[in-house]
Amino acid sequence: MLDAVSAETLARIQFAFTVSFHIIFPAFSIGLASYLAVLNAQWLRTRDRTYLTLFDYWKKIFAVAFGMGVVSGIVMSYQFGTNWSVFSDRAGPVVGPLMAYEVLSAFFLEAGFLGIMLFGREKVGERLHMFATAMVAFGTLLSATWILSVNSWMQTPAGYSINDAGQFVPEDWWAIVFNPSFPYRLMHMVLAAYLTTAFVVAGAAGWQMLRGTATAATRKMFSMAMWMAVIVTPLQIYAGDLHGINTLEHQPAKVMAMEGHYDSHPDGAPLILFGIPNAEEKRIDHAVEIPKLSSLILKHDLNAPLDGLDTIPDDDEPPVGIVFWSFRVMVALGFAMLGMGLWSLWRRRKDTLFEGRWFHRAAVAMGPSGFVAVLAGWITTEVGRQPFTVYGLMRTSDSLSPVEAPAVATSLLVFIVVYFFVFGAGTVYLLRLMGKAPEDTGLDPTAEGPLRTAGITPAPQLHPDAIPGE
Repeated sequence: MLDAVSAETLARIQFAFTVSFHIIFPAFSIGLASYLAVLNAQWLRTRDRTYLTLFDYWKKIFAVAFGMGVVSGIVMSYQFGTNWSVFSDRAGPVVGPLMAYEVLSAFFLEAGFLGIMLFGREKVGERLHMFATAMVAFGTLLSATWILSVNSWMQTPAGYSINDAGQFVPEDWWAIVFNPSFPYRLMHMVLAAYLTTAFVVAGAAGWQMLRGTATAATRKMFSMAMWMAVIVTPLQIYAGDLHGINTLEHQPAKVMAMEGHYDSHPDGAPLILFGIPNAEEKRIDHAVEIPKLSSLILKHDLNAPLDGLDTIPDDDEPPVGIVFWSFRVMVALGFAMLGMGLWSLWRRRKDTLFEGRWFHRAAVAMGPSGFVAVLAGWITTEVGRQPFTVYGLMRTSDSLSPVEAPAVATSLLVFIVVYFFVFGAGTVYLLRLMGKAPEDTGLDPTAEGPLRTAGITPAPQLHPDAIPGE
């Protein structure tokens, strides 16, 4: 029995480790692909070479991040067979087709047009190149749609029946794909990806301005990133509120853990800002709370009753400490992003957006905030679902392969060593790319291809507004 528990714990640690590495790359590439599409469209619309310079700069970074995301994602899929074969057998009739659709549609779309986006501008023409760039961006969004549909079904299963062998059998694919939590999770994750990319772009620009290497393209991307923070952060906070209300309806135990509500509150629940969860005594020690505010947020009524974990069997409770703190990290970073966006508005109004070293230092410090918030959100989501893999229907302890703890420990150790070496090197390379300011090469993308291959640099094209007398 002890060996089985140890194997389960190690398998969970291994999956958590690999998914934590993987999630940061799609979160970045989803937003960056859309950003590249916007930059390319702006270049075609305005013929302002700043947009072309930024496109060429960020497409290199996208290519590296996309490749790292593909590699880390392939590794994860094998774990379903090695460590979680019982889950794969029972949930495979539902989960398997959805993941196959992601590969057949989204991944093929991304891979098919990626080469054209990266290298094909001079070969296929600007319109087809723009179409390819848009398809890569659409492919990343479609990929997120399928994966989030799979995960959301595991959180809020629908459209299934269970056969005599204990397998989940599809009955209504529409209900399976568009399960109750799917729209909220998709909206929340896509907005998170856009914010992640915006703050990476802002962090890179802030670093370049602090070092005194900023160019016109640097200032342009910083301005665009700050506009994204101003617009998207309030939308994300609103989406998070809708997601929380949906979670309360379908996964109340998760919300109880997020809020730290060990006890029920029949006449209005407080919002616990901070505290130390005490699992043994089932209370929040040293709690700092605002009376009745949790009821107002979750049910829009100060006096609305909220159940606590005292209504949930002990064996069905999620680990409160992890969920409680990961949720607060995510929310705190969300409001920090909002603060950064409002600060940028104030500086923009004073025409000092590109001045002020403390503002630029804050942009650099907030650069990785999107990744941390995404990880904290996924920890809240996945740990809050425990002790189930399919919520309320299939326990994690019943999903494990018949594998011994030493075997899982060995593969976990190999993953740790390889991941830190490979992805550590890749991350350092990405940081070096972002540390250099984007520069205009002076090449004309509309020039004939043979000029490029012969090594001849066409004369830079001036914008009409730059011609004296015009």
